[in-house]
Amino acid sequence: MTTARSGVALDVTIPLSVLDTAPLSAGQTSADALAATTRLARAADALGYRRFWVAEHHAMPMVASTSPGVLLAHLAAATVSIRVGSGGVMLPNHPALVVAEQFAMLEALHPGRVDLGIGRAPGADPATAAALRRTVDGLGAEDFPAELVDVLAMLGVPLGSVAPSAAARRLTATPAATSSPEPWLLGSSLFSAQLAGELGLPYSYAHHFATGRTAQAAQTYRDAFRPSPLLAEPRLMVSVSVLVADTEEEAQHLAGPSRVMTLALRTGRPLAPVVTPDEAARMLAGLDPRAAEEFFAQSPGTQVATTPDRAVEELAALATRTGADELMVTGTAYDVADRERTLTELAARWPGLGSTAA
Repeated sequence: MTTARSGVALDVTIPLSVLDTAPLSAGQTSADALAATTRLARAADALGYRRFWVAEHHAMPMVASTSPGVLLAHLAAATVSIRVGSGGVMLPNHPALVVAEQFAMLEALHPGRVDLGIGRAPGADPATAAALRRTVDGLGAEDFPAELVDVLAMLGVPLGSVAPSAAARRLTATPAATSSPEPWLLGSSLFSAQLAGELGLPYSYAHHFATGRTAQAAQTYRDAFRPSPLLAEPRLMVSVSVLVADTEEEAQHLAGPSRVMTLALRTGRPLAPVVTPDEAARMLAGLDPRAAEEFFAQSPGTQVATTPDRAVEELAALATRTGADELMVTGTAYDVADRERTLTELAARWPGLGSTAA
């Protein structure tokens, strides 16, 4: 057992990483949101987090991260040693060669620091997805497994179990690569867990918005795992949403905007930039108490909203429960200072982190 510096006993010593969507708060511009993400990436780098990933979402007024490859080039240049990656590239939106070339270039610019997290969801509504692809064909992502294998083949990542297409065998993503980005398959379903296992890929499960099947997905991945030239044993990462504050009450108050956003996303209500905690409290107070309690029991918005010591205990319990090899924390808050403080407080209590903090 390892004891963190705060005195909280942890049963696990695994890396912590960060996922960010570049959330856009009310009154902000996209430039403000991206500057906040840059600030957070620098903080995560200084605090010793393993990775900093950014998402791909489209046509959402509260998310500024629409193009992971572009944003990662900036974040890698703005940081020193932290790995940067996509959480993830939604592969059905893009030609396989384009994805391979973008991440081959990132790897050439920042060798040994780039992760390619790939998902099959569109990250957008069907009309937006069709606009991205210039067709309505393939919206069901039936070709995803084959496209995934092709991307990895063009990046020179060996799998061995599945042959890429003839075109992928003929093409390379860059003329003279010396290394490849580290691939991860992302998902929130048993399909992705099964596929990651069969291909022998690292797997990142989106527990932060799909809590109901986390344990089942983890077991499905391990049961399906077949060693590959890339990976001899399963490697599982689990993401979780976290915000901390001095008191439980303050943390719950800061988590209010994430609940408003979750309510809109899950119920088809109009989407809007992230509201202030006070505005969120006013909006949530107008809901039917019993219905709201039932809804947020299933979709809490922020899963861990508590004091720092209690938060690390809950993260350690999640890691033990799932057998995760790594945890990735994410969070939605109106003020980037609250997101940064969460990273700082966790790092001060998590074994192996915080040693390089200013």
